[in-house]
Amino acid sequence: MLIIPAIDLKNGHCVRLQQGRMDTATVFSEDPVAMARHWSEQGARRLHIVDLNGAVAGRPKNHKVIGDMIRAVGATTPIELGGGIRDLDTIENYLDAGVAYIIIGTAAVKNPGFLHDACYAFPGHIIVGLDAKDGKVAVEGWSKMTGHDVVDLAKKFEDYGVEAIIYTDIG
Repeated sequence: MLIIPAIDLKNGHCVRLQQGRMDTATVFSEDPVAMARHWSEQGARRLHIVDLNGAVAGRPKNHKVIGDMIRAVGATTPIELGGGIRDLDTIENYLDAGVAYIIIGTAAVKNPGFLHDACYAFPGHIIVGLDAKDGKVAVEGWSKMTGHDVVDLAKKFEDYGVEAIIYTDIG
């Protein structure tokens, strides 16, 4: 079993949200680089980083601090990154910067062709994030339910060649 510490970023700080609501953010650290180093030094075999502002905006927002985190630990601790990643150029830029895996959530559900293209262009580096309540997939930071069955969608995306699927029960 691989236990992966998660670092959620909002406005450059490490936070936790209640039920995915941005207005409930509790700041746990104002230094995400120190937090990444902490987990790396504790022996984490991977770090899970989410750009929450990016997830809401639909494009990366915390790229400076993410770049600092990559430079601090990316060479020794693989990083999986999600939040606002909606195009192949962004994926390529993050992979070139040292991110090991890219997590695609909302964009995978809303535009499966993009996910297919990403898996083809960057084999072994694409993870799908599926968030679901009562077996139905939610998107856009858990704010909208799609009606898609999570198991059916996971099977479909597996056929695309995703490296892994991260499932979150948001119920």
